[in-house]
Amino acid sequence: MSFSRLWTIARLELTQRVRTVAWYVLLGIFALLLLGVTALAFLSYGGWGAGGPGVYSIVVYITLLLVVLVSPTLSGNSINGDRDAATLAPVQVTLATTGEILFGKFVAAWITGLAFTAVAAPFLIVATFAGDVDPLAVIISLVVLIVETGVISAIGVALSGILARPLFSVAATYLVVMALVAGSVIGFGLIGAAISTEYTTSYRSAEYDPDTGNPVCRDGSEDCWGDPDQMVCGEWQESTSRMPRYDYVWWMLAANPFVILADAVPTRFDTHGYPVDMFGWLKYSVRSAQIPMSEQSGWDECDPDYYTDGNYTGPDYEETIANTVPSWFVGLGVQVLLAGGLLWWAWARTRTPARTLPPGTRIA
Repeated sequence: MSFSRLWTIARLELTQRVRTVAWYVLLGIFALLLLGVTALAFLSYGGWGAGGPGVYSIVVYITLLLVVLVSPTLSGNSINGDRDAATLAPVQVTLATTGEILFGKFVAAWITGLAFTAVAAPFLIVATFAGDVDPLAVIISLVVLIVETGVISAIGVALSGILARPLFSVAATYLVVMALVAGSVIGFGLIGAAISTEYTTSYRSAEYDPDTGNPVCRDGSEDCWGDPDQMVCGEWQESTSRMPRYDYVWWMLAANPFVILADAVPTRFDTHGYPVDMFGWLKYSVRSAQIPMSEQSGWDECDPDYYTDGNYTGPDYEETIANTVPSWFVGLGVQVLLAGGLLWWAWARTRTPARTLPPGTRIA
């Protein structure tokens, strides 16, 4: 494979895109959206101290979201679009090999997607210098963002070589990308709920006077609230319900681009133990799904600890993240294998001389 020929193919592809006015309009709209999101993010985090980490994570996520929405359109017709325009066959009779043509278009699509990251750079710099942003989080998040852009571009270019019609390949690219983004979440929720197990709650309540609404007291007084020794207690009761078992299907979220980004970035916590950015909050949400819930719980209104235990501070976010399994490298590996397999299929469909062609395929 010649790098010179590969880059020539990529440069020709990029030149065609740069010449169109729509390309610059799209970048301008992207910049306006990021400007609005950044301003709103600063307003949202303004009451919570230095908003740097939170604003930075939001801008990165919005950039990834827009790349996910735009890249399939830009890469999903790279090969079959040239075939329809009768510009692919003249390139195929040159010294450029099928692999060079395929990877040249992939590199061009990747660079096109990275243009959106370049537009987001000023907003990322502003958020970074807003204060207290971890440099390691910046480096890792940008690397993951660049890799995810490449994966989505590879899927689009591959499907444009596999499918004969540009419209179908663009639609198929959106379907594959949405399966990773939204389909993984939908499957996680539905399958986790479908394999639910029985959950039992045992509880005992105090008896209350229907007229006053106060607890019934053993000594006949009218107010013994908070004194379990004087309260008249009811019988123990049990209730059962179905509990989703998300701990069985948490791995379905591993290949989600947004989960990969959150899971790969190291998490920092504030003085109260809360994650300082959206990366940490999403990571905690996904990691907590790995922990199986107890199938039994209970509470006793006549237990002295019911009134005296005031030390509950909510979930321990740092402990949950530390004691669960990271999955970003597995999800990223699945994405790379998917993109690589599709690229190989596209190479087999595009190589010349072709043994068979889809009906109606234009070759010159």
